Amino acid sequence: MPLITITPYPWIQDIVALLLTLAGALLWLRLLDTLARAGIISRHLARKLIHTGTGPIFLLCWLLYSGQPQSRWLAALTPAIITLQFALIGLGVLKDKDAVQAMSRSGDRRELLYGPLQYGVIFVFLTLVFWVDSPVGIVALMILCGGDGLADIVGRRFGHAKLSWSPHKSWAGSAAMLVAGFGFALAYLLLFARLGVLQIDATAALLPLALISLAAAVVESVSGQDLDNITITVTVLGMAWLLTDGPGAWGVNFM
Repeated sequence: MPLITITPYPWIQDIVALLLTLAGALLWLRLLDTLARAGIISRHLARKLIHTGTGPIFLLCWLLYSGQPQSRWLAALTPAIITLQFALIGLGVLKDKDAVQAMSRSGDRRELLYGPLQYGVIFVFLTLVFWVDSPVGIVALMILCGGDGLADIVGRRFGHAKLSWSPHKSWAGSAAMLVAGFGFALAYLLLFARLGVLQIDATAALLPLALISLAAAVVESVSGQDLDNITITVTVLGMAWLLTDGPGAWGVNFM
């Protein structure tokens, strides 16, 4: 790192990367807010597209940072700032009707204090703890974003066959959780490995990644709607710890 050199000065590089990351995240949020307000897409779809798309955009912007010790802290500022904004809106300190309409199920601002707030805190935590030093943070974010986000979208459209142990969830949604979580995580592992950011054996990563994705899909199928951000993340981290205790299966020492 960095993959794109903006300036030879690491601190300036990281500040520019922070501003570009923040701009990209806010543009994505505002685009979906606008589409939901205009009635082009539903409020529910806007919320899930925010959930699905924010992580991939955020991780791509990691490639702009210098890789110096301050990089992870400045990178974590973007989700921290947006999460603080959600908290203030949820508490009624800030007024943002578009954000409430896009991010809540019922139009109640207080819903931003649950799923969206958890989602942002998890982003900050995974960035600070793992950054590009370990694939675990990337895997957790991509399963949470891609898998959990698309599970609900697909489940609502094609989820006629319900799970016997969880009638509010469907086979289609759980399948989407498994496939999309695995696919998003693998795509980003391959990208970061190809660019030399991660030193990882992609072939050796397939089996543990599939097991982690499967465990996350099972846990998602029994999780409540305001808890799944937490339960999925804890499951991914727990499975990664079990499967990568030492240099082991993925060709890298994760922990």
